[in-house]
Amino acid sequence: MAITTFAAIYIGSYEVSLKVFELSGKKKIREIDHIRTRLELGRDSYHSGVIGYDLVEDLCRILSDFVKIMHGYKVKEYRAYAGPVIEETANKMFILDQIKTETGLEVHILTNSERRFLTYKGVAAKPEFDKITKDSAAVIDVGGGSLQITLFIHGKVETTQHLAIGTMRLMEMLSGIENNVLHLENQLEDLVDKELAVFMAQYMKPDEKITNVILMGDYITEIMRKVRKSTDEHNMVGAVRFISFLQKLDKKSIEEISEELNLSNDKDVLALPSVILYAKLTQAMHAENIWFPGVDTSDGIAYDYAQKNKIIHISHNFDEDILSAAKNMSVRYTSYSQHIDALTEMSVLIFDAMKKVHGMSKRERLLLQVAAILHDCGKYVSLANSAKCAYQIIRATEIIGLSHLEREVVASAVLYHTTPLAPYEELAGRMDKESYLIVAKLAAILKVANAMDRSHKQKFKNVKAVIKKKELVITIETIDNIALEKDLLATKADAFEGIFGLKPVIREKRVYI
Repeated sequence: MAITTFAAIYIGSYEVSLKVFELSGKKKIREIDHIRTRLELGRDSYHSGVIGYDLVEDLCRILSDFVKIMHGYKVKEYRAYAGPVIEETANKMFILDQIKTETGLEVHILTNSERRFLTYKGVAAKPEFDKITKDSAAVIDVGGGSLQITLFIHGKVETTQHLAIGTMRLMEMLSGIENNVLHLENQLEDLVDKELAVFMAQYMKPDEKITNVILMGDYITEIMRKVRKSTDEHNMVGAVRFISFLQKLDKKSIEEISEELNLSNDKDVLALPSVILYAKLTQAMHAENIWFPGVDTSDGIAYDYAQKNKIIHISHNFDEDILSAAKNMSVRYTSYSQHIDALTEMSVLIFDAMKKVHGMSKRERLLLQVAAILHDCGKYVSLANSAKCAYQIIRATEIIGLSHLEREVVASAVLYHTTPLAPYEELAGRMDKESYLIVAKLAAILKVANAMDRSHKQKFKNVKAVIKKKELVITIETIDNIALEKDLLATKADAFEGIFGLKPVIREKRVYI
């Protein structure tokens, strides 16, 4: 039985961690060591926008020790990532270069969406996940800089929202007044209440309850040790008991909270905002149960590596999460319609017929579906500038499972399916050349698909698409007059042909009643 020793390194807002795993041929992942070192990079990053030289030196020393530990375990493969705490700094290039020079480690920066998805992947890999999210659930990931909430309704992703109220960021927001405030917890509660009130008003129906809250974040392990009883199964506890314990903690000093949770630092100031956040979040959701899956970003890194290298199989369908989130987003902007379904179906039909020509993968097929679903969402803001508004909406909205670059690709495909494609030089700051080519191809397919249902009346049945010589022949059955669709397709033909070398044409089969 082949065993791969794998290491995951994650650089967070106030902690640098190393986890070492055994990945076995029996499709199992076993954690064999976990080292956590406190380093409050976020105090510099969130306050001044740069990380000072002394902190970078401390970071390199910690990572050098991690390298020695990895050698001791004879680690064969590793992945090292840094989160938004470095991604948001002005001197990130110099930090990564210094790490490479002093430790030999290649550290890659994760955007918020990428980091959250890795953690989510680690949770979704748990066998209990699909059962726990079957009715209604909220997956809440609390970090130092922010938190993210993903809502499940009837087992489908409703929305994913990013809130800039992480534990360290909250403390930084109050750093100027902290020493002059008698009850720091009151100030923290006011900040949290304000942000949560906006989220609840926009994304939760009045009196709507969430059956299960899935919590991830620091100190949750220590909290659950105190709350959980021997009769509780799968790290699940009742919300009433959980909130009651947190409310008791909230009334204690930072030193007393640290002692109650057996923290190594007896004055851990970040424990208080964590307690307040967990209590407020679960109260706001009117949750019945709290599930602690016991995973963090490092676990997600290991699951991601194991899945991509076919060491394990994760049964959860992440593509369905993405499509569900896109459809709910379309509904939110009142653009979801039969036209959306028709356009999505037509786009996929053309994509599949041209596999040997366009050279794109299943992932780009998914991005095309998302673009088709969201192509009209900008009309909620402006009918005259709908494409530009849709572009901004898509770029600004978290869709669990899509990276920042993938959202840019989708948004750009939507923008350029109705406007002329900008030259690469104008977009080079937003995407690489490979992504630019994908945008051009997806936008061209969307143009043709949209022309086929420009009247929004779904005039066609039994649509088929095949390549014949230098033409993409789209055969349809209809009882309606399709002069509009033919004329519009003709206007899109040159742009499509310029990208794929194929001319799209309609072959009509009349159906008589």
